Amino acid sequence: MGLMMNHIHLKTTDVAATRKFYEDNYGATFKAEMNGGVQMDLHGLQVNITTIMTTQNHEQHYGIEHIALTTDDYAGTMAKLRGNGVQVLEELISNGRHVAFLQSPDGAQMEIIERK
Repeated sequence: MGLMMNHIHLKTTDVAATRKFYEDNYGATFKAEMNGGVQMDLHGLQVNITTIMTTQNHEQHYGIEHIALTTDDYAGTMAKLRGNGVQVLEELISNGRHVAFLQSPDGAQMEIIERK
């Protein structure tokens, strides 16, 4: 059985605000409207952003634990994010690289990893 990445799905209380957050801070771009939300492109990763969907019967939750992005300019990236008011939850060194965990809407987090 072959599997490959399809998308990640963020459930949010405010689709427009979450979309703007990912556009302004992480360079996501709009792909398409979808039932109850939008599809975004996050550097090649499809991100679906919707509210809780009434067409789905399983238990749904807001957010996602985290998405990780790599940057060639850790200091510049972090300066931009701080300038935008993004809350830094933790910064550390892991395997000789700077790593930061950042707060995003509805409890989701982003991880920024310095490229070696």
